[in-house]
Amino acid sequence: MAKKLKGAALRRSSGRPRAQGAGGPERCRGAAIVAQSGGPTAVINSSLAGVVQESLKHDEITRILGAKNGIMGVLSDELYDLGKEDPASIEGLRRTPAAALGTCRYKLKEDDYQKILDLFARHNVRYFFYAGGNDSQDTCHKVAMLAQREDYDVRCIGIPKTVDNDLAKTDHCPGYGSVARAIAIMTMDAGRDNEAIYTSDTVKVMETMGRNTGWIAAAAGFPHETEEDAPHLVYVPERPFVWDKFLGEVQNVLDRLGRCTIAVSEGLREADGQYITARTSESSKFFADDFGHVQLGGVGDMVCKAIEHNLNVKARFNKPGTSQRASVVMQSKTDAKEAYLVGKMAVKNALKGQHDKMVTLVRESNDPYKCVTGLVPCAEVALAEKRMPAEYINAEGNHITEAFKDYLRPLLGDPLPHYVRLRKLPA
Repeated sequence: MAKKLKGAALRRSSGRPRAQGAGGPERCRGAAIVAQSGGPTAVINSSLAGVVQESLKHDEITRILGAKNGIMGVLSDELYDLGKEDPASIEGLRRTPAAALGTCRYKLKEDDYQKILDLFARHNVRYFFYAGGNDSQDTCHKVAMLAQREDYDVRCIGIPKTVDNDLAKTDHCPGYGSVARAIAIMTMDAGRDNEAIYTSDTVKVMETMGRNTGWIAAAAGFPHETEEDAPHLVYVPERPFVWDKFLGEVQNVLDRLGRCTIAVSEGLREADGQYITARTSESSKFFADDFGHVQLGGVGDMVCKAIEHNLNVKARFNKPGTSQRASVVMQSKTDAKEAYLVGKMAVKNALKGQHDKMVTLVRESNDPYKCVTGLVPCAEVALAEKRMPAEYINAEGNHITEAFKDYLRPLLGDPLPHYVRLRKLPA
């Protein structure tokens, strides 16, 4: 994985305990580094606050350092002393969106590992906390394995974070409850707009995030309780997208209601596995990050054009873009609370000797809702993906089920807004 380390500085000093991969209880004293990675969310800073505030309670952690722009800040030795921040600012992170330290999408290279352990040795880093999604847990795992192989005392703990809700081994992910709440409310509003002006804007399409999974688009379907309520149709990547079937389903809604509001995931694929946007033109180029993930978009526009061309009605699309994932105004209280909890538990578990693990959320009951934390090896999360279960998608593949609503309801925090309809009695 990396070159053999040189010099006694990276070796276990006499009498210094070694971090135990199996969760040994030995005392380990030194600095901690916390870093954030991947797409910002409405609650990733809550996890940061949890890490900092819990770290400051323990003598084993001599300093709490923040890395600028994720693992890139570790590689470049760009660190902040978070212990010198105003305590009120650290507490204020719990209501501050995006990522206060900055993030990255950077895949470690062969010669990066030596740099990481060199920096750990210079700053006597004995605790490493990395908040992020699938790829970030892979990074955390690789750093942990290298440190263990080179006999360097450091405890690496992953903190779950992703709006996509696609991390394996955890019931749900911090960040998802808030984006789900935001998308649900935005779709309610779009539906009422469509209901008001359907005589000219007949179809409204909501394009949500979701490269390979439909968790976010499915959340748009939560407000649908009656035939009148938006969205009338929901499409997720877990089901192949068939154009003729889709157009027929839209026409069916138009025949019944005279209008239609639709939620679509940006990652919709056709039966052969191709993203539907990949067929927009032969010259289409997708930007890909270091992990090979393409930047998607344009599904809403493409769907609207198909509707207008084939059904001869006007269609418009809304694309909330990155605002859906980082809106503190629509932050879920449950999400913020649990994000803070996983940050605190990352520190507590590291102090108990846990290493190369990610904190998980474990749902013990739904009504009343009760959720606790657990631990899982980072290797079981790294580069894995949790897709929507079949029972959360209806038989037609064009909406969600009550089972999904039961799963999502407690994650939204407060109840969604209650909108009324006039009886519209003739004068």
